[in-house]
Amino acid sequence: MSELSNKKPAVTESLSTPPGADQPAAPSSRRVKIWATAGGLILIFQAYVWIRWITGPYFTRVEPGPTDPPTFMKVALMIWQIGSPALFPVAIWWFIIRPWRRERRITLDGMIMVSTGLFFFQDPLLNYFNTWCTYNAWAFNRGSWAPHVPGWVSPERPGAQVAEPLGINVSGYAYGVLLCTILGCWVMRKAKERWPDLGTKGLIAVAAVWAYFFDFVMEGLVLMPLGMYTFPGAIQSLSINAGTYYQWPIYEGLMWGGVQASLCCLRYFTDDRGRTVVEKGLENIRGGFAKQQLVRFLAIFAAISSAFFVFYIIPAQWLAMHADPWPEDVQKRSYFTSGLCGDGTDRPCPNPALPIPTRHSGYIDTDGQLVLPEGVEMPAVIPHERNDRGE
Repeated sequence: MSELSNKKPAVTESLSTPPGADQPAAPSSRRVKIWATAGGLILIFQAYVWIRWITGPYFTRVEPGPTDPPTFMKVALMIWQIGSPALFPVAIWWFIIRPWRRERRITLDGMIMVSTGLFFFQDPLLNYFNTWCTYNAWAFNRGSWAPHVPGWVSPERPGAQVAEPLGINVSGYAYGVLLCTILGCWVMRKAKERWPDLGTKGLIAVAAVWAYFFDFVMEGLVLMPLGMYTFPGAIQSLSINAGTYYQWPIYEGLMWGGVQASLCCLRYFTDDRGRTVVEKGLENIRGGFAKQQLVRFLAIFAAISSAFFVFYIIPAQWLAMHADPWPEDVQKRSYFTSGLCGDGTDRPCPNPALPIPTRHSGYIDTDGQLVLPEGVEMPAVIPHERNDRGE
């Protein structure tokens, strides 16, 4: 793969070879077909879960509870909830409609924006086994689709679950992540200008380091102190501001930094036609321009979704199983506990001293008693068989 020259448009160059130019050997379309097939399957799966969520009992508001958030949190949440969706049409115009009118195709940036808007589906999956991250339920929400994900383990109930802030996350994941990706590519270009001999591995390292520190500033110093969300189950010995509602685990920067760096590299390292590594062989896809564009999008969507799943969702599961007790600074704020645990419920918040319950298991209540699901009895102890001599 070759790196784009600073003089070439990053995402608006023609996908066709100019007339009279030498025609390189066309690569096999197998790679792009595999990625596109994966993207199609992921999209079908997401649609299935979202439809079940919208038509099921979990599509209901999670109440913030009796604790009133501080004024600065309310102001920040309102600005974010109003401002982010308000700018969404501008982003759609700039990254999708405007390039389409000019070039009659959706550019790489447009496809990245749609893909990151869709991979927001994975956001609640970090709590698959154990709840260690919650959003501020004061923001507009309709609960979460997470309990409809096949095999979901964490014990969430209608009206008591991680409250996804739709007014913030839908648009924020879409053009917010894209803008961060564009900024990261700019950093990579500047690094290349400063150190011309910096190779591919060096540029990947630049993207990773930049993504880590950018995430620390964005999350650890801005979003979390403003009360957007919290990591109550963070490992405190590996966290900055440990014990507070805005404690930031240093491994969060590694996980999300890995996702962001992957997106930067996907966008930065393209061939002379502006195609990413997952689009090799696109020109061999038959069926016309529209089909090629669909295949291209599905391949890019699969690559971006895979980056989120591999660099964030998978390691988050292991880390969640080693979570520390939730800080008092979180437990006293009902808008962060969201009816999941603590005061007002009969369930203590997650603690390594307690068994991790599942959706179908019993749990230890605040009195230290085992509470079994309705209609379930304590499993019987089956005595061992004895031989004829009674031994």
